[in-house]
Amino acid sequence: MNQDKEEFASLDTDVEEVKRKNAESGLSYREVLEVLARTGGQGTAAYSNTDIEQVKKHIHSDN
Repeated sequence: MNQDKEEFASLDTDVEEVKRKNAESGLSYREVLEVLARTGGQGTAAYSNTDIEQVKKHIHSDN
């Protein structure tokens, strides 16, 4: 395809424009989950960067 031409989907959607707007739209779904995991969201353990073993050691060393 000619690089000077705009690329359109079947409904005359400018694909590159959609990609550009998506990139500017804010956080992705995964990024939101990561923020929730860091700030205490429930059900987001898979996205947390908390070292569980370190937390357990900290809890048990204080008692």
